[in-house]
Amino acid sequence: MKIAKTVKEMRGAVRAARSAGKSLGLVPTMGALHEGHLSLVRAAKAACDAVAVSIFVNPLQFGPQEDLAKYPRDLAGDSKRLEREGVDFLFAPSVEEMYPASSATYVEVEGLSTRLCGRSRPGHFRGVATVVAKLFHIVEADQAFFGQKDAAQVAVLRRMVQDLNFPVEIVVCPILREPDGLAMSSRNAYLNPQERKSALLLYRSLTEVERRFAQGERNPADLIAVGKSVLAREPAVRLDYFSIVDPDTLTPVVKLAGTTLVAVAAFVGSTRLIDNALLVP
Repeated sequence: MKIAKTVKEMRGAVRAARSAGKSLGLVPTMGALHEGHLSLVRAAKAACDAVAVSIFVNPLQFGPQEDLAKYPRDLAGDSKRLEREGVDFLFAPSVEEMYPASSATYVEVEGLSTRLCGRSRPGHFRGVATVVAKLFHIVEADQAFFGQKDAAQVAVLRRMVQDLNFPVEIVVCPILREPDGLAMSSRNAYLNPQERKSALLLYRSLTEVERRFAQGERNPADLIAVGKSVLAREPAVRLDYFSIVDPDTLTPVVKLAGTTLVAVAAFVGSTRLIDNALLVP
């Protein structure tokens, strides 16, 4: 596995693969890799001749009071995991490499960037769009792989790719869950045993909405009330949002006519977690 720390090194490494006629897949991450990340790597390996993974804790997507300083980092361990998976290229740049002091350009997808997580985390999706746009330019992958758990991020990036004519296909892979249903997340490491138990309510709120939907309920307001009632059972869970939206525009739906996204974000203790499910008629 080739490890690149600079933009120049990474461009040179992937250029050689492209010159050999290989298709290239990219898995952007912030490290602290778990099986959810590795499932994206495996999907990329199945679809592409060569796979690049980026590990970069992106300061632009963290707010002033968020967990940038304590976000879990384990580059040595992550490198070993990726090597075992047969990854070809690892791009692990410094903040200074990605954002030189002279940087003055950002990417913002208007409208979508202020919905769901963007509403409660101002500037978050601007940070996501900016760093992913840079990664797309640096790596020039044919396909980029993301998890369904980050459904709002996926919607923002799809619109960015469409509007800016990036020659890359966004591939979305299923949420990977722990045996008890908790969506895998690097932030799960913050949870103490009691919080870990309380965090299961996010998944249970979604499954209860899915159950009511399967029984024929089609009123979004009633389904949202069902989800919120599950979360209200645990005082340690503080709701950020529970929404039913169009998966492409992230706008609330008033009628469940097509595939819709049920998205939840909540604080368990001081840890903010997200989860979602798709309702398909």
